[in-house]
Amino acid sequence: MSGRIPQRFIDELLERVDIVDVVDSRVPLRKAGKNYSARCPFHDEKTPSFSVNPDKQFYYCFGCGAGGNAIGFVMEFERLEFPAAVEKLATLAGLEIPREETTQATGANVRQAELLKRLESAAAWFKRQLKEHPQAGEAREYLQRRGLSAETIEKFGIGFAPPGWDSLLRALGPSDGEKQFLLDAGLLIQRDEGGGLYDRFRERVMFPILDNRGRAVAFGGRVLTDEKPKYLNSPETAVFHKGQELYGLYQARRSQKELERVLVVEGYMDVVMLAQHGIEWATGTLGTSLSASHLQRLFRYTTQVVFCFDGDEAGRRAAARSLELALPAMQDGRQAAFLFLPEGEDPDSLVQKIGAEAFRARVAGATPLSEYLFEHHGAGIDLDNPDGLARLSKLLLPAIARIPGEVFRELLRGKLAQRLGISADRLPGAAPTSRALPQDAPAFSPPPPRRPLAHSGQRRVAGSARGALRLLLQNPALAREAGNTSALTGLEEPDLPLLLQLLDYLRKNPQASMGAILGYWYGTPEGELLNRLAAEEPVPGHDAGQEFGDIISHLASRLSSNQSEDRRRELDSIPFASLSPEQKREYLSLLAAKPR
Repeated sequence: MSGRIPQRFIDELLERVDIVDVVDSRVPLRKAGKNYSARCPFHDEKTPSFSVNPDKQFYYCFGCGAGGNAIGFVMEFERLEFPAAVEKLATLAGLEIPREETTQATGANVRQAELLKRLESAAAWFKRQLKEHPQAGEAREYLQRRGLSAETIEKFGIGFAPPGWDSLLRALGPSDGEKQFLLDAGLLIQRDEGGGLYDRFRERVMFPILDNRGRAVAFGGRVLTDEKPKYLNSPETAVFHKGQELYGLYQARRSQKELERVLVVEGYMDVVMLAQHGIEWATGTLGTSLSASHLQRLFRYTTQVVFCFDGDEAGRRAAARSLELALPAMQDGRQAAFLFLPEGEDPDSLVQKIGAEAFRARVAGATPLSEYLFEHHGAGIDLDNPDGLARLSKLLLPAIARIPGEVFRELLRGKLAQRLGISADRLPGAAPTSRALPQDAPAFSPPPPRRPLAHSGQRRVAGSARGALRLLLQNPALAREAGNTSALTGLEEPDLPLLLQLLDYLRKNPQASMGAILGYWYGTPEGELLNRLAAEEPVPGHDAGQEFGDIISHLASRLSSNQSEDRRRELDSIPFASLSPEQKREYLSLLAAKPR
């Protein structure tokens, strides 16, 4: 039956089924206090770290980070898509799934499903052409010359686009409707001024690009002639976005239960050849620069990312760009490293030359981000004199401040202080740059002020958006006490965007359960963070409302302070004599208020 499953039914289903029964019927559980435990079904372990909470109706593994509600568990355990998992649980609960009438949004979903069907058909057609087409001999010889085995070719679904302008068009586009689907999927090109259609890929070895469900969403084609470009990728479509997809990541995830690390390389052949040598944890960036979305996706599946670059100047520039992208993604527990290959080598050629074990040893010896950060910013600076050390500090402190992981950030500040020969507490703070608020941004209206928190032991860091997220998950009703927080979008703070999204969700869904919240963000990096926070136990006797209010007030104070500092710097850039009397008064007032 077509149509979208209403959210109200999903919420009702999660209320009707007991996650303990759902999990226990697939993984035997043991009572462990008020929760239930088992050895995690999603990674190998000897000591049970998989926990099911019957009160909150969610599961979480403290070993691999897997977590979610009953629907998410069935999806992951049985590798089902969302509708199939809902249908299975609905049958268990004796419920009939209602369907909403098709809307513009569901119409878009239907359209995407149709595009995916054509892309899957194209992937199968390209594979057949490699085996059967009379002119595929050159493509087979090319793959053999590059050293690929038949098993590897089959594993990655490599195919062949025959020569000619309309081979695929004639095979898969018999009607005007089919032609339009193929055009929208990026498989055809429209001639100028409505002059007809022709195949985008011609006389090329074809590499299907798979999404996280293993569906072909695009292709990369390697030319067999002197035609340019050498590699041609599908264009952006409704189902393919270059800044989000990674070649070979689906195969890497399926090669092992847990990815200890992922190696990021550039080319299709690099990924394929490494996999053939047993290094099945490499992924490629489709010939584009690494993006923040790429990194977010990678850290969903692993805690360690190794970036691989050529050793030439272009490789160094690419490494510097990747470093800038990696810094805001470095939560505590995550690792990143940089591997530079000998000049003139790429992963494909090097692994064939030195073998898999030697290549693995190079990866294991890659330069950690902490070392490369100092190496990159220290390049060209004379560090044997105070001027050079001061220059290094000026460059490194803002970079270190972009790291969200508190422990990692402080360790790097300590390393910098050691290099400078001073104590860490003598280093100046490096506040993140605040973004300017739009002119029509609504005024911030925080909740009523509360008395300061009295902490015992180590003091909790004030103003943590992550702390507010944890409190909201444990006490969703706190969303009503947050006031108008929309102006906080002008503050750069790790996890603040997710906090604002969760507040908005809870205001619109005040009765949402923990399971519904986790289900809403299921399968996203944000969902993984919410799973971890939901697994934390609340502090007995703790005033959650007071702490939540203090955090929101502290964030508002930081926003105001950043705006004042931005204004002071703006006025500071103008010669004092050129300021108007009103600006001079404002400037002196800001100077007087600046913390010493």
